[in-house]
Amino acid sequence: MYLVKTPNLIQNLFPNFIWRIPEGNQKIFLTFDDGPIPEVTPWVLDQLSKYKAKATFFCVGDNVRKHPDVYDLVKEENHSIGSHTFNHLSGWGTENVPYFLNVRRGAKSVQSEFFRPPYGRIKPSQVPFLMRHYKIIMWDVLSGDFDPKISAQQCLNNVLAHTKAGSIVVFHDSVKSFEKLKYVLPRVLEHFSNLGYSFCGIDDLSLKDSAPLAKTA
Repeated sequence: MYLVKTPNLIQNLFPNFIWRIPEGNQKIFLTFDDGPIPEVTPWVLDQLSKYKAKATFFCVGDNVRKHPDVYDLVKEENHSIGSHTFNHLSGWGTENVPYFLNVRRGAKSVQSEFFRPPYGRIKPSQVPFLMRHYKIIMWDVLSGDFDPKISAQQCLNNVLAHTKAGSIVVFHDSVKSFEKLKYVLPRVLEHFSNLGYSFCGIDDLSLKDSAPLAKTA
């Protein structure tokens, strides 16, 4: 089970995670998890390029290792990059020390302080260490492109119905999600571009007005 729109209650329980980016301007922050994947990521980059859109790619370190040429394409097009562990580990199912080591290895693969936990799952006991070393980027809109039980149209509806200025939206540049992504992403880009929105990558400048990050000694 997952929530398409992250409730304010959950966001308020973890105020030092980045859930959305308050913006006076009409900006949307598209993100792509689990790549780079040769069959998918270059197509995503082509779609973004058509709209001069920037995004943030939360890369799995082992995929960066296996597909360095695809990862280089993401960097060459000046998209933002974050880490997504080295082996796509769930924090809930992994002991703390092995999890921290895997997170660190993933972060070194992409040289980024931005981190998104796979499945959004980390234990309370893992938070202090992660907050000390990384900026944890979550989301307020989950497209559901990974869900085989929903149609591509429902996936599109999820995004169109819940995205607003400052939203961080999750897609996946994975083989599993590709069929839905091929339908949804061009329509999302067209729809919000026609409404006057721009698409931006997450960077330190965009985070300056977000919820303050915890200072953990």
